[in-house]
Amino acid sequence: MLGRTGRSVSVIGLGTWQLGADWGDVREEDALGVLRAAYDTGVRFFDTADVYGDGRSERLIGAFLRELGDHDVMVATKAGRRMPQVPEHYTLENLRAWTDRSRENLRVERLDLVQLHCPPSAVYESDAVFDALDVLVDEGRVASYGVSVETRAEALAAIARPNVASVQLILNMLRLAPLEAVLPAAAEANVGIIVRVPLASGLLSGKYDERTTFSEDDHRSYNREGKAFDIGETFAGVPFETGLEAVRRLAPLVPEGATMAQFALRWIIDQPGVSTVIPGARNVEQTRGNAAAAALAPLSSDALAGVEAIYDELIAPLVADRW
Repeated sequence: MLGRTGRSVSVIGLGTWQLGADWGDVREEDALGVLRAAYDTGVRFFDTADVYGDGRSERLIGAFLRELGDHDVMVATKAGRRMPQVPEHYTLENLRAWTDRSRENLRVERLDLVQLHCPPSAVYESDAVFDALDVLVDEGRVASYGVSVETRAEALAAIARPNVASVQLILNMLRLAPLEAVLPAAAEANVGIIVRVPLASGLLSGKYDERTTFSEDDHRSYNREGKAFDIGETFAGVPFETGLEAVRRLAPLVPEGATMAQFALRWIIDQPGVSTVIPGARNVEQTRGNAAAAALAPLSSDALAGVEAIYDELIAPLVADRW
């Protein structure tokens, strides 16, 4: 169940940033193949945003939903980053325009869930912003709303808002800090937790090494120092070489028959309070592999303790206090 939305969702969802932009080019037919494969493997929660490819991701999902006809899919989109990031832009007029554009892209009358897309911290203090979101619900444009956040403080501020249905945040084996305060607070308030960047931009797939390169239009090339957006969105803010070392140490903990990526996703599913995790995928094989993580047995206490030990030694000194 996804918090105050009252909707049941699959524990493995699909993040569709890859299908829009910033991860290299993905052809339309390949993108639709990913969406179809996700649905066929039981995925019923799709996450997108109005800025992913300037609406391309939303439009692809819209075409896929039309192809499905009657369906049980929940689609979450995000809004707010189509304008410079100042609190004054988060007005009812702009929120209405942003959500209307997403409704058109997705070809729906009402958005299942709209999330503020990592807004400026001051937005969380604005009653007017959340009053405006309530208006969109009253008008029938939006069924529920949530917030996608960068920091623990922002997550806790969002959870404290009475009508916030969900919080989307970064949580993975290289980003453990939300476990201590955020997830328990969300569970107590009946706020759903959507986990993004679960594989640390692919680091936790176990497929990269020091020789790996990325295309110039891939954020893993141009945002390693946070030049385009929050550095925490790229490799979870962990230096690439440090992340590779962590993955090497994590490898012996992977259950027999599972991949590193499936191990990383299963670790997230096992955290109390997580509603759904939204790995991205560029092809059908990745999509099916990610979905299979839901069928793995819960991880052993030894594996969970091993993850924590590696995090404490290698990663916590670099990121624990920042996000």
